[in-house]
Amino acid sequence: MKRLILTFFYFFTGFVLANAQGGTSKVTVTDSVLVFPLQAQHVHGSSVVELPNGDLLLAWFQGSGERTADDVRIMGARKKNGGRYWSEPFELADTPHLPDCNPVLFMAGDKLFLVWIAVQANKWENSVLRVRSTIQYGDMGAPVWEWQDNILLKPGEDFAEAVVQGFKELPPTHHGWSEYAPRYDEMIIDASTDVTKRSTGWMTRIKPLITADGRILLPLYSDGFNFSMVAISDNGGVSWLPSLPIVGRGPIQPTLAQREDGRIIAYMRDSGDAPTRVQVSESFDGGRSWTVARKTEIPNGASVDVVVLADGRWAMLGNDVDDGRYRLSLYLSTDEGKTWPVKFPIEYDASKSGRYSYPSLIQGQDGVLHMTYSFHPDNGRKTIKYVAVRP
Repeated sequence: MKRLILTFFYFFTGFVLANAQGGTSKVTVTDSVLVFPLQAQHVHGSSVVELPNGDLLLAWFQGSGERTADDVRIMGARKKNGGRYWSEPFELADTPHLPDCNPVLFMAGDKLFLVWIAVQANKWENSVLRVRSTIQYGDMGAPVWEWQDNILLKPGEDFAEAVVQGFKELPPTHHGWSEYAPRYDEMIIDASTDVTKRSTGWMTRIKPLITADGRILLPLYSDGFNFSMVAISDNGGVSWLPSLPIVGRGPIQPTLAQREDGRIIAYMRDSGDAPTRVQVSESFDGGRSWTVARKTEIPNGASVDVVVLADGRWAMLGNDVDDGRYRLSLYLSTDEGKTWPVKFPIEYDASKSGRYSYPSLIQGQDGVLHMTYSFHPDNGRKTIKYVAVRP
């Protein structure tokens, strides 16, 4: 009952959320709805995109499990421009006999893209990047896909060189390893010299950054290496090249934002040593190379997403606790992500049993922030939740 009361408190449509850290900023919730009723199947990893006509298209993965169940497929729903509710779910992709996970939807020009992973051998480190695209997405229901392929990457020897250099710049902590076991850093460095390992297992999670000149920077991460990389396309998503790695101890699932001076910032989930904090890295050459990831002061329970607003502010949505996913908060920054002084509660379960995570965050043409995330209020029921706020 306490969880339901808190949810009602935070999400009553039109309710103004006060700034949790002082000041006068506020956001107004303009919409809040479960995309489909709570149900028993595992649903997770949503991605939302606004189509040119103002419709919202949503994707998530759904099935009996994640990598262990071969019935997992990519599902979707549509919310018409001006409509209140989402359509009945429909299938967006299903690789026969393999789990499909981590969908990402985005527009590049007038073309709609869906990128996701098919998990071979039920192991994350064997995942294959898949992509579909189309310009036929205007009707109700699923888009009519016109093109499909795999994204195949082949990082070179400079990948391994960057890994060696990056670990030299990290503090020599070696958390969690004994004198009788190989050190974490040494194992990752050795794996980076294997062309097969560094060419496979890269996974999607967050929408790409598309620069002013049309370059697509698709953020990727690897459970094998436990760090991240970016796939780069300069021809509208026809072909892709790998960046150098974002080296660190556990910087995964990056989300990208670009400052006015051209610098690109990656904010990442912390899958390394305690305390877990949002990790950050920078690129000064259009996403080709990256500084070693470092921890910020922002607590981190899972994936985060960032968007640059039309008025210049930056917004970040994520779990701002380091002991679970029971709280989801929206941060705002007025200095291009250098500091995040303003924070608003989106979900909070005082019992710490709920899980509200893996957010997707975009700004619509009308200035509204559209967010979707996995809504798991207990151990048995799951759905995707949609919330719109006006900052």
